[in-house]
Amino acid sequence: MSQIDDLQPLLARIAEALERMSPPPPPPPDFSAAPAFVWRAEDQLLAPVKKVSRVDLALLRGVDYLRDQLLGNTERFARGLPANNVLLWGARGMGKSSLVKAAHADVSARLAATPDFQGLKLIEIHREDIESLPALMALLRDAAERFIVFCDDLSFDGGDASYKSLKAALEGGVEGRPANVLFYATSNRRHLLPRDMVENERSTAINPGEAVEEKVSLSDRFGLWLGFHKCSQDDYLAMVFAYVKHYGLEAPEAQIRAESLEWAITRASRSGRAAFQYIQDLAGRLGHRLD
Repeated sequence: MSQIDDLQPLLARIAEALERMSPPPPPPPDFSAAPAFVWRAEDQLLAPVKKVSRVDLALLRGVDYLRDQLLGNTERFARGLPANNVLLWGARGMGKSSLVKAAHADVSARLAATPDFQGLKLIEIHREDIESLPALMALLRDAAERFIVFCDDLSFDGGDASYKSLKAALEGGVEGRPANVLFYATSNRRHLLPRDMVENERSTAINPGEAVEEKVSLSDRFGLWLGFHKCSQDDYLAMVFAYVKHYGLEAPEAQIRAESLEWAITRASRSGRAAFQYIQDLAGRLGHRLD
């Protein structure tokens, strides 16, 4: 008998001991536990979110066309029909992530009584966990529910190669992207990559055209692009007064108009975020809670 044969029983006992010492695999997710989940890549599990932080769809003003496009895509997907991955890009503070969460809630509520509706779940994945997307997709593939995997403020910097993992996940590789999964992302950049990163590839590559195509083709994996732009003064004031009405804030209209415009000027931004920040300030001065 060789020395290797002599070692086999010992190696088997060591392997059994290591298996007993290793932590048990996480239990399969209970998707009925919550409307949304956060992907914990380090633990390979989905943490349920019982109450999603969101605003009512009716409070998102100045984005009517974008709202309708996202709602239509989301509802078709929830009904089992063809739909696209979505990139919401553009001006900061204009409600990109708020629209995703509001659309998820709206479609889920409207389809809840539909006989064949198995449920639409929102899965948040953090930017730094993008490389774990294949593991998440595998976890969702055989579930009865349908899933929107959502990454807020997605972008890539120079030297960051994890965008290749996202490209592969969106295409799905050999198996294809799971039919019950869509990917929604928000970004300030239309192509998700900074211009200097693209230009650097153009100047250093042997074939500049191919290098640039490699970089910008990431956004092509999103079939639906929704561009958000800075809002007009009228749209900004419409947002402010919609919040005032929704929360029942009592203050003279002229005061609210003047204060909210000054608020926007001091921040050099007319946006939904600035409008809500003004409302928080006004409600605090009035002693009114925004629960």
